[in-house]
Amino acid sequence: MTVEIGYALFSGVLVGAATFTGVSLPALLTQLPDGAERMLFRAGAVLGLLVTAVRVVHVLWRFPRAHEERRLPPVRRSRPGRTPFDP
Repeated sequence: MTVEIGYALFSGVLVGAATFTGVSLPALLTQLPDGAERMLFRAGAVLGLLVTAVRVVHVLWRFPRAHEERRLPPVRRSRPGRTPFDP
């Protein structure tokens, strides 16, 4: 479980940083008014945090179900003289 938490946090931070960079990059590359720059940085920060949280929740929510689906059913050994439905 610890590996999944680490993966969720790492991938969430990566996607959040990419979102922040994508939204605020125009403010870094072009000359914009101060208000527009501040708005882009704030929008990038809010969207980056939101995307990070969504990614972490998505990965951790999916993990238990995917783990249980891979689990094989228990093996029942046959017993001579009994049907498989007898306890």
